Amino acid sequence: MGPLAGIKVVEFTGIGPGPMCAMLLADLGANVLRIDRPEPSELGVARPLRFDLLLRGRRCLALDLKQPDGKALALRLVERADALIEGFRPGVTERLGLGPEDCLARNPRLVYGRVTGWGQEGPLSQAAGHDLNYIALAGAVHAFGRRGQAPTPPLNLIGDFGGGALYLAFGVVCGILEARRSGRGQVVDAAMVDGAASLMTAFYGMVAAGLATHERGTNVLDTGAHFYEVYECSDGHWISVASIEGKFYAELLRRLDIDPATLPPQLDRDHWPEAKARLAALFKTRTRDEWCALLEGTDACFAPVLTTDEAPQHPHNAARRTYIEIDGIVQPAPAPRFSRTVPDLPIPPQPPSGLEEAESILADWLEPAEMAALWPTGPMGSAR
Repeated sequence: MGPLAGIKVVEFTGIGPGPMCAMLLADLGANVLRIDRPEPSELGVARPLRFDLLLRGRRCLALDLKQPDGKALALRLVERADALIEGFRPGVTERLGLGPEDCLARNPRLVYGRVTGWGQEGPLSQAAGHDLNYIALAGAVHAFGRRGQAPTPPLNLIGDFGGGALYLAFGVVCGILEARRSGRGQVVDAAMVDGAASLMTAFYGMVAAGLATHERGTNVLDTGAHFYEVYECSDGHWISVASIEGKFYAELLRRLDIDPATLPPQLDRDHWPEAKARLAALFKTRTRDEWCALLEGTDACFAPVLTTDEAPQHPHNAARRTYIEIDGIVQPAPAPRFSRTVPDLPIPPQPPSGLEEAESILADWLEPAEMAALWPTGPMGSAR
């Protein structure tokens, strides 16, 4: 089930954006087959497999792509695929004989999805890096942080997952749609620096228009404004207000029993610090739950600041089933939602298959005669 049911994707295992892209496609019904290394790698943050949630939703096959039999089987799978996902440095798959030319020669309709930090070409294309480096170069990191403080890395949401995984998934699906019209595949080059820059489009426009400056913590959306900020409560918890529009700001002040005449005009930047100090002192007088009782669900644009443990328990998230439990682990549900082609519940992360399990995985990809030809020559030997 799911809107991508019937789509087949081969994923060469990587870290960060590649696995998340594969998860997104699998969450929405694509048949994604993860090709893993015979030996565990030390890439990324090590954790037990069941907690590596980006690997959910697909089966896994261990292949040594440096060996002729492993590469031959990978190419056989590519022949049956609509798309391929890889996140190696530029040139790695070419050296393996699994680059775009090799794969498109076997499957001219293939969409060859590549995700890297710096892109397939450019002076930095061969340099190592991580999310923080890519979004720094895109002008994003500089914008995060409070006034007078250092830039604050926003987790790895903008580069790896926003600029990388989401743009790759979008590009792959666009490529598949175009291939069905033209009969021709192509390469999708999803660079995290490009995606992060694209995510910053609106802010480049705001700076150009003089509506924002490069001084952190002085603008409407970067904690400069008192009406778009997080505030600490008396119990040490936090709440958020985001009453940007005048009518929502008026509603906030009304519910806080603040006379607008006692505050400077909402958009008077010179007086934002004193307005913020007043709101901070007020919010410190009650607990988070008390502020929720007063403000949540109103047009004051309010929400409590929740941890990953608290968020699944919130009544709104619970009512929408925003989180699901798989293998005893609470995690975000597939998104977005579809009214008719509702995806099945994802399966938990799977270990690389052994020889006996491999046959059931390949049954979705190869004909019985083709599978029979694989044994006993042993392309699966690395999975034994």
